[in-house]
Order: sequence, then structure tokens, then C-alpha cells
Amino acid sequence: MRIIFMGTPEFAVASLKALIDAGENVVAVVTVPDKPAGRGQKMHESAVKVFAKEHQIPVLQPVKLRDPEFIAALRSYQADLQVVVAFRMLPEMVWDMPKHGTVNVHASLLPNYRGAAPINWAVINGEKKSGVTTFLLQHEIDTGNILFADEVEIADTDDAGILHDKLMEKGAQLIVKTVDAIRNGDINPVPQDDLLAAEDVKHAPKIFKEDGEIDWNKDTASIYNKIRGLSPYPTAFTKLDNKGLKIFQTSKEIKAHDLIPGTYVTDGKNLLKVATNDGYIHLLSIQIEGKKRMQIADFLRGYRFEDPKIQNI
Repeated sequence: MRIIFMGTPEFAVASLKALIDAGENVVAVVTVPDKPAGRGQKMHESAVKVFAKEHQIPVLQPVKLRDPEFIAALRSYQADLQVVVAFRMLPEMVWDMPKHGTVNVHASLLPNYRGAAPINWAVINGEKKSGVTTFLLQHEIDTGNILFADEVEIADTDDAGILHDKLMEKGAQLIVKTVDAIRNGDINPVPQDDLLAAEDVKHAPKIFKEDGEIDWNKDTASIYNKIRGLSPYPTAFTKLDNKGLKIFQTSKEIKAHDLIPGTYVTDGKNLLKVATNDGYIHLLSIQIEGKKRMQIADFLRGYRFEDPKIQNI
């Protein structure tokens, strides 16, 4: 089959590579336009574009997906199937173009965690498993008929970055299986409505920077899950000595105490923990405003606390 692949980040590259390695005929790639980034605001190419160029695959980078020139270029490739992994919402004139339609790889077990941040929300909510799903695109986002799904376990120490990598590899395997099944006519699309349980579906809306602020009045488990669900990006944060403090890695301690939630406790050497309403969050990897990311022992070695209310042990 003639396949057009649509995607942007590293998560999508794994699926594109798997298709190429499986001998599939990817005739073109669609990705976002180059954008200025980093120091000097140099033009930055998406990970998918970089990979496509390395493998001599034509690249389309439309600003608007309804642009007549883009639609004409897309149609000229006469694709039998389009594969979408971590890309933009497509208009019907695009997803309905190939005779076999457009299949999407989503980083959750649909119908749960539809939306922009399924990996983050699965960890934030303390799920014990997640997975990837392939489905056929239709009008409403992430609601199309399901083709295949595959589960992965979420360990209690996994953060969003670890789960991302697990799902990236699982999704690459699943898209190869899905494309092969479509080619052979061996699919049985299942409407998501048939899988909906009586309870409400869990959603995965876009996460904004302000969503990362920690409320230390909450319970230890939910704070712990929030921190790992936002690590390594966009990162949970709080304040220390009125400076911004990003928190990347922690451990949790359930223990009764009489401290005000948000109180810092330290031995000045290897331990820095913050009181919650039912225990403590031990800070293991952090980044204070104006400094680089550090392990807690390295941070404590060079830091002098300004707040006189810091508890020393």
C-alpha cells in the first residue's frame, strides 16, 4: 500500500521507523512547519522531518491543512492509507482522502483518556496500566472505531517520561500490525460506544504551566502522582525561599505529623522533604530558579536556606 505518514515528535518517529523497517511503502510525510527555537532562535525541524530527510522521504509542511495547494499535493501521492501519530486534528477532506481512510495511534486505552495529554493524566491519576490504541479517524477527536489495542503496566515509580518511552515502542509495534491487517482485510472495527462503561470516561485535556503548581494541603499519594505525571515536562513546581522550584523526582512517606502542609524539613546533607496533610514528599531531583537540575545531596551541599521556619533534623 502507498502510505502517507503524519506526525511531529520523537514519539511519532518510532512508528515511522517501524513502518520503514517492516518494508511498508511510505511515499510522503506530513509534519509541522519549521519553527525558531533555542538560543539565537534558529529554525528547528520536527523529529519526524529529520528522520524523513535521512530516509529520502518527501516532506510536506502545511501551515493550514485546508490550503488548496496542500490538498492538491496530498492527493497527488494517491495514498491508499494515512497513518497519524501525535499530529494535529485533521479536517475531513484530509482524513477521508485515502480509500482505506486514516488510522491514528493514540497513547491510551480508548475510550479512556481521549485528548492531548493521555500519558500525563494516566500517571497523575495513579493508573496501574495504560496502553496504545489504533483507530480509524472520524469527525470527533479520538472517537473513531477501534482496530487494535495493547496494554502496558505502569510501575509506581514510573514518571510520564518513562511511560512515554514504553508507549512509544508499543505503539510502533501496534501500527505495523494494524497496517498489515488493513492490507489483508483482516480488521473488525469496534465502535467506542460499545466499550463505554456505566461510569464516566476519563479525559486527558491539554496541560498548561499553571496546572503544575503543587497544593501541599492534598494527600501524599496524589501529590506524588502529580509530580511524576508532570515529569520531565512540563514539571510540577512550588516555592522555596520565594524562588521557583521545579520538582522532577520524589519518594513518598505516609506518616502522621503536626506540621503545617508545605513545611520543609531537612538534615542539611541528604534529606529535604515537604509536609503534606498525611505525610511527606521527599525531594530527590529538583531545579531551583536560576540554577540547573540537581540531585538533592548536591543541592543541599551548596544551598543556604533563607526561611527561618525551615525544620532542621
